[in-house]
Amino acid sequence: MSASSTLDALPDPLTVAPLGVPLNATVRLPGSKSITNRALVCAALADGPSMLTGFLDSDDTQAMVGALRSLGIEIVVDGDRVEVWGCRGRLPVRDAKLDARMSGTSARFLLPLAALGTGEITLDGHDSMRARPMADGIDAIEQIGRTVTSADGGLPIVVAPDPDVDELNGAVTVRGDVSSQFLSGLLLVAPCLRDGLEISVDGQLQSGPYVDMTIAVMRAFGARVEVADDRRWFAVEPTGYQHVAYEIEPDASAASYFFAAAVACGGTVTVPGLGTGSLQGDVRFAHVLGTLGASVEMAPRSTTVTSGTFGGCTVDMSDISDTAQSLAAIAPLAASPIEVQGVGFIRRKETDRIHAVVTELRRLGIPASELDDGFRIEPGPVSPGVVRTYDDHRMAMSFAVLGLAVPGIEIADPGCVAKTFPGFWETVEDVRIQSLAAFEGAGR
Repeated sequence: MSASSTLDALPDPLTVAPLGVPLNATVRLPGSKSITNRALVCAALADGPSMLTGFLDSDDTQAMVGALRSLGIEIVVDGDRVEVWGCRGRLPVRDAKLDARMSGTSARFLLPLAALGTGEITLDGHDSMRARPMADGIDAIEQIGRTVTSADGGLPIVVAPDPDVDELNGAVTVRGDVSSQFLSGLLLVAPCLRDGLEISVDGQLQSGPYVDMTIAVMRAFGARVEVADDRRWFAVEPTGYQHVAYEIEPDASAASYFFAAAVACGGTVTVPGLGTGSLQGDVRFAHVLGTLGASVEMAPRSTTVTSGTFGGCTVDMSDISDTAQSLAAIAPLAASPIEVQGVGFIRRKETDRIHAVVTELRRLGIPASELDDGFRIEPGPVSPGVVRTYDDHRMAMSFAVLGLAVPGIEIADPGCVAKTFPGFWETVEDVRIQSLAAFEGAGR
């Protein structure tokens, strides 16, 4: 049965059965969505065929693959292996219509990619994506010399050459306080511009580790990038990209759910492929759990989290914002309040993630409050209830972890996990099987 048909067969809402025993599992995760989409762009612009292994097949990556194919890029997907025939930085088609679906990453990377075109390229997406901010990306594309048409600063967007501009401008300024994806998108196309690109960041850069990840992937494909220490200035040389064989590491954001489960349920979990050598900032979520009392062992290519005490904290998660919901969902089980700061910008993600988290925790009887840049959650007994997910995959997966620890949690629209982790529910059941087998094998 395919991932999509498996998800379609799930009841709505889905009841999450408590684990009932200490967690004891090794969790092998699919490839990183963030790295997959970055590698797809670099490979599409490279000077020949690249082979990507560890490819994540999800709604978001399918959106990117479909859009690149619409631009004339030949891509063959075979399980977790993808071969991409690069176009040497010159898009094979003149005019195109691109569908980003519900993928913010895809939309914000495809917008600057469209600036490489020689004709009229239309970028659109799902209604939920049309509501997400794109104005900063539009402004940047206009700065480098393209004509952009958008009704209200969002999708649909039409990008076309400016008849008065012979060559694209080699310098641009972009805001850093809305989404680092706009900066990452500019960086990804910069090696294919005639003069490269110099980028200045206006204001404080959010989610800086994602920009570091972008640069690491670019460098693996042969790009040369200079970065100021404060991430406020970047210079990319016009090298183009080389075709390579590239291995995509497991998804660190997905790992956060299982690290959190070890704390919530008691026990231990190991995630192979993620460790001190990871490109992804979200692996640092394990260290946040360490400050709360968990034991964290991190090797170059694996991370193990073991439960210990579970205290409260005040923590700035601005650099690992995709894991904020993972902490929020288990916060009711802590010994004292947990306050998350620095993530005000997640109000503009798939949903207002601060409001959604607080609303659903209150629905479960937990005292929780919104802050301007985060939330505060008091510990307490969790009442049974249906958790609404707001078309947000991270709401579903985060609150599923709470359901492994306490009875009565149901997840509405469980199929929304397909956006980034179609096999999530199967992985949860595998964790259950491993943990039960370890418990019974210990003779308990």
